Amino acid sequence: MTKIDIYQEVTDTILEAMEGGTMPWRKEWKGGATLQMPRRANGKFYQGINVLILWMTAQAKGYTADQWMTFKQAKAAGGCVRKGEKGARVVYFDTFKKEDENGEERHIPFAKAYTVFNVQQIDGLPANLQPDLFDDVDTGAQPIDTLEAFYHSTGARIVKDGTQPRYVPSVDQIHMPKVQQFETAEAYYGTLAHELVHWTGHKSRLDRLDVVNKEGYAFEELIAELGACFVTAQQGGTPDTDNSAAYLASWLKALRDDKRAIFRAASAAQKAVTFLTEASAAGRTQIAA
Repeated sequence: MTKIDIYQEVTDTILEAMEGGTMPWRKEWKGGATLQMPRRANGKFYQGINVLILWMTAQAKGYTADQWMTFKQAKAAGGCVRKGEKGARVVYFDTFKKEDENGEERHIPFAKAYTVFNVQQIDGLPANLQPDLFDDVDTGAQPIDTLEAFYHSTGARIVKDGTQPRYVPSVDQIHMPKVQQFETAEAYYGTLAHELVHWTGHKSRLDRLDVVNKEGYAFEELIAELGACFVTAQQGGTPDTDNSAAYLASWLKALRDDKRAIFRAASAAQKAVTFLTEASAAGRTQIAA
């Protein structure tokens, strides 16, 4: 069996997330999955690198609960991890005693990885272990009727459940916080536009999401950023060019290595915007009929 380098595994996971252009434990909306200190089954806080790992997982999966359990702990509490759920790998640090060549006892540090699940992945837990419900934060931002009509008439399934903005290809759904959780409506619709560009890449549409490595995922993110700016401007909004510029800056090396990369990304982004525009027009025609 190949020995797993836990330090390298954790570092690679965090670097891969950071290469997306932002810190993976930051978000641009309020309420919902706030950065609470994650807790163990016994209620004690996780520490160090495990905090970052669980923050990243909660953000990516949209968990709002702060408590995590192993499979055995969930079972002992009367619960059951739902079939198909994937846990987060956290790290346990300890030492073991060993005598050196002089017969002196030494404490040797070691790290061991194990898997935990958020309580939102577990059914049947008693009431005191049920996920806490958080009140929505209302920044005062309000939906913009014209943009609502445009985006929802594309036919995309948009679930406003207050969780991490993301497109999930396996179920072909976009998950979003509510508009009131963003500082401005423009920030909300810019984020939604980004996820809708990802949505166009589904195999049943433009068939663009078949990526096999982190470079491919990064290129898809670049397409989504550019596409979000294009469609926002097209619909009369103000693109979040600061965010896009920061993202592009983080990928300067990739762009320098391939002088045609930005042209290919812009072309793919324009195809996505054209698809959204045509899908929205078709959707509105059906509603009118």
